[in-house]
Order: sequence, then C-alpha cells, then structure tokens
Amino acid sequence: MTGTRTTSLRQRAGRDRGQVTIEFLGMTPTILVTLVVLWQLVLVGYTFTLAGNAADEAVRAATAAAPGARQGACQDAGLDKLSGAWAGGATVNCATGGGFVTADVRLDVPILFPGTVSFPFEVTGHAGAVEEEED
Repeated sequence: MTGTRTTSLRQRAGRDRGQVTIEFLGMTPTILVTLVVLWQLVLVGYTFTLAGNAADEAVRAATAAAPGARQGACQDAGLDKLSGAWAGGATVNCATGGGFVTADVRLDVPILFPGTVSFPFEVTGHAGAVEEEED
C-alpha cells in the first residue's frame, strides 16, 4: 500500500513541474504595475516636500530683503534649491500685506521621470512670516 502511495505522489509532482514559473510569469505584470504606482506616489510626495521647502526659503529671503526688492529675492530663493527637473515649470509669488509676507510656490508633478512629462495639475507650497523691522 505504501508503494502505490509513493508512486502516486511522484506522478502528481511530475505533472506540477513548472507550475511556480507559470504563476510567477502571471504575477509579473501585477508586481510591475504596483511598483510603478508606488514610485509615482513617491514622486508626488517628494514634489509636495520640495514645494513646501521652496516656499519656506522664499519667504525667509523676502522678509530679509528691502520692500522694493522682495519679489526678486523671493523668486531667487524659491528657485535656488530646486533641481532643473522641478525648477523648469515652477512659479514663485510673494505678497506683502499688514506686516505679513507670504510666498506661494507651484510645481509640476512629473510622471515617472522628473524632467520629462508632467501631470496636468500642480502642487502648491505656501509659507508666511512676519516682516522684519528696520532699525
């Protein structure tokens, strides 16, 4: 009885040969799509981080500059730390009102590779600071 059972298991194992390879090939597209989606989500998050940091840098430079030179200092500081891939479509705007300076930075979100095609929406970073008093 044991001999027929062992033979039966060997026959079944022989028929299943290559099954793991076929299952892996079937799952490969799902694995690749999941990795691409995760990478795109990382790029969106990184773009949000860059926009927020650029807005902080821009408002910091604008508060230290003279009122007439604020917009130029704001734009220069906002674009300074952005790499070419994100700086190309970036817009930096500063506004002053009521003793308060604000900076808004808008960046394009790249699709898969920075510096190539971008999504049709922008990520916005916003920062504000109180104007520095002159002595």
